[in-house]
Formats: sequence, structure tokens, C-alpha cells
Amino acid sequence: MIIRERPTLGQLFFIYRGSVIQRIFPQMLVVVAMSAIIVIAHRLAPQFVPSVAGAPFTLIGIALSIFLSFRNSACYERWWEARKNWGELLAASRDLARQTELFEARSAEASQARRLILLLTVVLADELVKFLRGGDCPNNSAVRLLPKEMSDAIKASRHPPVHIVDLIGRQLIELQRNGMLSDVEFSLFDRTMTRLSGSLAACERLRTTPVPFGYTLLIHRTAHMFCFMVPFGFADVLGPATPLAAGLVAYTFFGLDALGDELEEPFGTLPNDLPIAAISTVIEIDLRSMLGDTDLPPMPKPVDHILL
Repeated sequence: MIIRERPTLGQLFFIYRGSVIQRIFPQMLVVVAMSAIIVIAHRLAPQFVPSVAGAPFTLIGIALSIFLSFRNSACYERWWEARKNWGELLAASRDLARQTELFEARSAEASQARRLILLLTVVLADELVKFLRGGDCPNNSAVRLLPKEMSDAIKASRHPPVHIVDLIGRQLIELQRNGMLSDVEFSLFDRTMTRLSGSLAACERLRTTPVPFGYTLLIHRTAHMFCFMVPFGFADVLGPATPLAAGLVAYTFFGLDALGDELEEPFGTLPNDLPIAAISTVIEIDLRSMLGDTDLPPMPKPVDHILL
């Protein structure tokens, strides 16, 4: 996620880091070069490279803008839903830490159980980042915070986040069986666990259900064909300024298309994706500080205005 103040007018046209320009620059360059060739060819051999009326391009551009708006709205909705799910995960984790404070006054065994439950919750967020992004756990919390046998069992499971939720549930059931947790208290904890599990399932659904490929493919093809055909409509009207105008059109349509691609996959590592690794670190800081730990990781900070 890009973290920076709103740029001034002087900075607006010179911001490169975090924009989509680096992703669409090759396509823009092709459109500009192609436009220059078409303008020169039209001047030298108009019988072979004719110009066409600009009215059809206006209608096509309006239709394409509407299609891109619909797709970007759908992709932004996925991005915002993902952010709400991680916000719910953060809130449910803090609620679980607050609710388990009652264990401290009951027995040493209950206090140890509280510590294990909260550490498992920290590992849950870390393992969820790994599940959504692939690769290694960003904070390596399972190895750092859990006993080796438990850490190895989590790594060996086919779905580590689900396995961790099950481990937390078993701890709560054991506490109830030993009389350290009443039925009413257990039901309250069960609601919090349902919230954690619901956030996990919602993130999994977003990861495994992309925007329909046929719709995305139609937008990609139409945007490219439109930008490649625009110079034929501008050649007579704008003349030498055609490459500039075509480049601006390409920047707009290719940029919206690329931005939609980033928002469609909110759990990735592109500049506009969600900072789920940073949220995972915040969960560890909050929960371990409630346990009284002092060897906490530093608070996440953006690097070059980007927080991941």
C-alpha cells in the first residue's frame, strides 16, 4: 500500500514510485512509436495509410471507459472487502487477548493456556500471510514463539491457518473440561473464534475466486485494439501532435487496466496491494505486549512510501 501525503501540483507529474507507469510504459512506447510511423506514412503515402473519421473512436472510447469503470469498481470492491476482513482479524485478535485476561487470576495452568492461545493467534496471522502470498512466513513467528513439536506440526499440515484455529479451539475445550471456563464464558470465546474463522474463510474465498477471466480478457483486448487504432483517427486532425495524444490515451486506458489488475489481487506484493504483512506484525506487537513481552518487533514503517 502506498503511504504518502497528497502530492503538490509541482510533484504531481514527477511521482514514479508507486504509480503504474512502470508497468505500462512498454505498451505506451509502442503506441507512441506506432503513432509517429502512421503520421509520417500518412503524409508520405496517404493512399496507402488513410485517416479515418474520429467519431467512431469517440463512441468506442466512451463504451470502453464504462467497461473499465465497471471492472475497476468490482476490483476495488474485492480490495476493500479484503481490507475489512483483515481489520476484523485484527479486532478479533485483540478481543481474544482482552477476554483471556480472566485466566490470569484463576491458576498458573490457565495463565499458561492464555499465553499459548495468544501466541497461536499471532502465528495464525503470520501463516495466513504465507497462505495468501506464498513463500515463507514474513515474521517466522511459528519457529520463534512456539514449541518445536507444535511448530513442526503446523508446517506439516496441509492448511496451517485452519490447523491453528483448531489448536486454539482445543485449548479452550480443555479449559472448559477442567472447570476453568464456564459454559457462558466458553460461548463468548466461541463467538470470537467464529469471527477469526470467518475472516480466514473470506480471505481464502477472495484468493481462490478471481474476477471472471473472460471479462478481464475482453477488457484487455479492447483497450489494446483501441489504443493501437487511435492514431488513424488523429493523424489528419492533430498531425505531429498525434503521438502525444495517443500516448495520453494509452496512459489512461492501460493505466486503468493495470490498476484494476493490482486491485483484483489485494493480497499480492505490488505497490497498491494491502499491507497484510504489516498488519500481521501489528497483531504480534499488540498481543505479545498484552502478555508482558518486551522483545517485540519494531512497528512497521513504509519503505519508499510503500508498506507491505
